[in-house]
Amino acid sequence: MPLTLDRDTARRVAVAAQLLTAQRPADIVEAVDGLTIVNVDPTAAVAPSADLILWSRIGWPYQPADLARVEQVDRAVFEWGGFYRPMTDLPLLRPDMRRAPLWEGTRAWFEANTRFRADVLERLRAEGPVHAAQVPDTAQVSWRSSGWTNNRNAQQMIEVLVARGEAAVWGRDAKGRLFDLAERVYPADSPQLADEDAVRERAERRLGALGIAREKSVAQPGEPIDVGGVGERAVVDGVQGEWRVDAAALAAAESFSPRTALLSPFDRMVFDRGRLVELFDYEYILEMYKPAAKRRWGYFALPILHGDRFVGKLDAKADRKAGVLRIHAVHEDVPFTRPIADAVDAEIAALAAWLGLEPVYD
Repeated sequence: MPLTLDRDTARRVAVAAQLLTAQRPADIVEAVDGLTIVNVDPTAAVAPSADLILWSRIGWPYQPADLARVEQVDRAVFEWGGFYRPMTDLPLLRPDMRRAPLWEGTRAWFEANTRFRADVLERLRAEGPVHAAQVPDTAQVSWRSSGWTNNRNAQQMIEVLVARGEAAVWGRDAKGRLFDLAERVYPADSPQLADEDAVRERAERRLGALGIAREKSVAQPGEPIDVGGVGERAVVDGVQGEWRVDAAALAAAESFSPRTALLSPFDRMVFDRGRLVELFDYEYILEMYKPAAKRRWGYFALPILHGDRFVGKLDAKADRKAGVLRIHAVHEDVPFTRPIADAVDAEIAALAAWLGLEPVYD
């Protein structure tokens, strides 16, 4: 028989698994390991996504320079598929790397450019780390698309080589990603797992980071694996269907210690919009792609978590030239009590202080 959870417990399982309780992770490595993936989207209306995600977990000690050090010097995390990941998870991605590229058109293009592939790898060996723009285009067959990648042969070849684990993202600078040979980024003694073991462990890691999820849930781009049959079967009072719940996250929820957090729109906690509605009764849409007149909450509204409930959205923008964090609106999904209002104000002040900006309410 499946476990039966009330919605309060289900929410606390999800929040605890995402490291959003008062027991904060001690550092970047612990945070990335617990989350398994940290989105790298560079949109910086408030702060780049990875920085905002890590600040919301670690708090004021976190600084972007620390992430660069952990990635480029310590090699404790790496970037692959649009996310920062713990280096210890590299063996779990090897099956996907061995299968890449998956799309038939990309594979045909890759196989038609054998000499170009060798040229790119040789350039990385001789000069890496380099930006893709620094790699000469010697393609035998040009990459064709209807979008911005049309004729960007070096960029596309490097993307395929990274997906295959032959090249790797070395790190980032002000111009973007730097690439090098994978052997100079990834550890040589990384364990080798059978494909089925890697797939199962990756599913277990995914469920551990989510706490509670549908067996087949929403997959993030570049992170398509579902939780499958791992964890324990569960049902949630008032919610149709079965879930899978992680035992460790369920145990952590028993000693739940709440706090207030401002989340990135790209945070894994809010990515599955269906789960947000089912467990939290919370509606959220990133409106940066909408015309301004059609936005309800703002260009880059930050979800506001208070304890085990989402209570609103913060419409804010970092104006670094003026040295201020402009607070356009604090949207209340539920009427704020004085304790909620005080906690949200304190978190906004903490965000502004971390950014080195003065909060200004419009």
